[in-house]
Parts: sequence; C-alpha cells; structure tokens
Amino acid sequence: MDPVFLSRLQFAAATMFHFLFVPLTLGLSIIIAYMETRYARTGDKLYLQMTKFWGKIFLINFAVGVVTGITLEFQFGTNWSRYSEFVGDVFGSLLAIEASLAFFLESTFIGIWIFGWKKLSAKAHAAVMWMVAIAGNFSAIWILTANGFMQHPVGYTIRNGRAEMTNFFELLFNKFSILQILHVLPAACILAAFFVMGISAWHLLRKQHIEFFQRSFRIALVFGLAASILTGLTGDLHGTHVAEVQPAKLAAMEAHWETQANAPLILFAIPDEKAGKNIVEFGAIPGLLSFLGYHDFSATVRGINDFPEDERPPVLIPFVSFRVMVGLGTLFIFLTLYGWFRRNKLMESPLYLKIMLFSIPLPYIAIELGWVLAEVGRQPWIVYGLMKTSDAASPVAGYQVLISLVAFIAIYGLLGAVAFYLMAKHAIKGPAVEKP
Repeated sequence: MDPVFLSRLQFAAATMFHFLFVPLTLGLSIIIAYMETRYARTGDKLYLQMTKFWGKIFLINFAVGVVTGITLEFQFGTNWSRYSEFVGDVFGSLLAIEASLAFFLESTFIGIWIFGWKKLSAKAHAAVMWMVAIAGNFSAIWILTANGFMQHPVGYTIRNGRAEMTNFFELLFNKFSILQILHVLPAACILAAFFVMGISAWHLLRKQHIEFFQRSFRIALVFGLAASILTGLTGDLHGTHVAEVQPAKLAAMEAHWETQANAPLILFAIPDEKAGKNIVEFGAIPGLLSFLGYHDFSATVRGINDFPEDERPPVLIPFVSFRVMVGLGTLFIFLTLYGWFRRNKLMESPLYLKIMLFSIPLPYIAIELGWVLAEVGRQPWIVYGLMKTSDAASPVAGYQVLISLVAFIAIYGLLGAVAFYLMAKHAIKGPAVEKP
C-alpha cells in the first residue's frame, strides 16, 4: 500500500466532497442577500418568504461545508507534514488569515442573521446577510490565493531548506490566483443559480406557489446568465496564463505530444501515455490550440514529449476533464440565454423547465472536473516546479492512511446523505405560508 497514493486519494475525496457544499454557500448567499434587500426596500412579504425558504437550505449546506472544511485542513499535518514543513511559512499564513478573519466574520454574521430577525430592522438584517455573503466569498479568496501559490509560486525564497515568504503583496496579487478567483467564484454563482432554477422548475411544473417560484427563477436566471458569460471569459484568460506558466498542463489537457507551431486543437482523442501519442484522434482544427493558448495562430506549443518523463502530468484525466467542463460551461450559457427570452413565459415552457430541473447536477460536475483538471494537471508537483508530491507526504505507513481513508468515506458518505436529504425535503415541501 503506497502511502503517497492513498494520501492523495484521501485528500482528493475530502476536497471534492467539501466542494459539493462550498460553491452553493458562496453563490446562494448573494442571491438570498438580494432577495432580502428587495424585501427591505419594497416591504413585499413574498421576498421575505423567499429569503427564509432559500435561507434554510443555505444554512443546512453551510453547516456541512464547515465540518468538512475543518477536517480537510487537518490533513496538512497528518498526511502532508513534509509539505507543511517546507512551505508552512507561506501557505500557513494564508490559511491563518482565512480562518481567523474571513471565516470568523462569516460565522459571526450568520449567527446574527439567524437570531436577529426580531431584533434588527429589515434593512439592518438585510445588511447582515450581505456581510455573510461578502465574508464567505472573502474566505474563498484566501483559499484560492493559497492554491494559486501551489500552482505558480511567487513571493518566496528558499532559506535553510524551506520556503519563506519575502513579499506578501506579490503573493496576494499573484496573477494565477487572481484568475482563479475570477473563474471559480462566478462558477459558484452558476451552481447556485441552477440550483435555485432547478428547484423552482420542479414546483412550477406542478403549478405550486407559482408567483413565489417564478420570481425565484427569474432572479436566479439573471444571476446565472451573467455568471456563465463571466466564467467563460475568465476561463479563456486563465487558459492563456496556464500556457505561460504551466505548459505541461496545457499539453496534457490537449493531449498535445509534439512541439509545433500552428498547433491544432484535437476535439477527441484516446491518449497512449506509454507510446507518447494518441491512439485515435479526430476533429483536428489547425492553429486553434496555438490561438487559444497564446492568442496567436502561428505560436509554438510545447508538446508533452519535450518534458522530462518524471515531470509529465497524466494526460487522459486532464484531457477528458477539460472537454467536459468546457462543454458544460457552453451549455450553461445557452440554457440561461434561452431562459432570458422565455422568462415571462415560464409556465408555457414545460420542456425548458424539465431541462432546468435535470440540470441541477451539471454545475456540480463542471466545478468538480475543474478542480480535477487543476490538481491532476499540476502533477507530479504539489508546488509547481518547486516540490514534488512524492516528497511532500508524511512518513506514515500505508495501512494507517487506508484506515483513515475508509473512515472518511464512511463518515462523509453518511453526512452527505443526511445533508442532501434535508435540503431535498425542505425544497420539495416548499415555502411556509406567512401568517398575516
């Protein structure tokens, strides 16, 4: 039993499970804040109902996200102690700021929001929800900044065999981190929007609480349309930066084996990593990979075979993940664009409502695949170009990691089942009727 492989598997399982809840928290908090603001400004009780209905789902989701996030961070000490020892001065400072500042603020304001309904004015209570949304997304920014350092390390020096921070602002304004933030946060908004639209569609198809869910759907639709377009634009910018600082990842996600100018984009391929080529490929578009990577059709794109064998990432997983992610992202734009033109005729669009209902899982899949691409495509590095994953694991026996892995899967599986059951039960039940 290889402890490095098992540690990677455990961290991947914990991270992907945790990220089932994080993006919904980030995006839904903004939607709820907008709904409560509409109530505070107009006095329309329907917006108050919407705030409380979606707010309960938000709180269930938030609670599970907190629990899974805390256990995830412990793994840096239990499974990745050598990594923590090497980059703790850099990576640890970012996590400390996230936990002691951003998460503290978010948790505090959530408590005020929960218990402040009868103690605060409508406007003050709405302002508290905005603080929850801001603090939650601020927390995500610090996590993404820490991951940006792992993807493209800056603002450090090697001293006494350890990475030590030399420039906090260079670390904070790392271009890789900024592009990740501008891509991941809108993606979280897409997930929240499709979540709200999907549940709303379920009730509209059954002609239940029509005005309530029509308004919910329209609010989420505008939110989702803007986020879908922004995610596509930032994804393109992020891709060109990856080509600059992580050329091996670009080559892997495109199954591009040989260095060449005017490099084609392959739509479909079956890579053979041992042979260093694609067994099958079709749909080659000349020059498109060069253009997407460098905004120049004649640019030279470095191939996988030009990298040392011990510095090559896996190919199949990034290749498939990237294509499915981009395909789903394009679908989100089309679905929200179509919805924009049908927003006033939702009850006359049962097929569209059914599509949106069954689309609820799609943003989850897209976001998870985005992280798979980012992390698997970075291999074999845990800190790109600086420290390999094989050198970062704790010196523990494989069976110890296996025991904790099985325990994580069992506990997280039960926790996830309970969380989704509670959210589904509340979503199906529908909003409570406010007493006059």
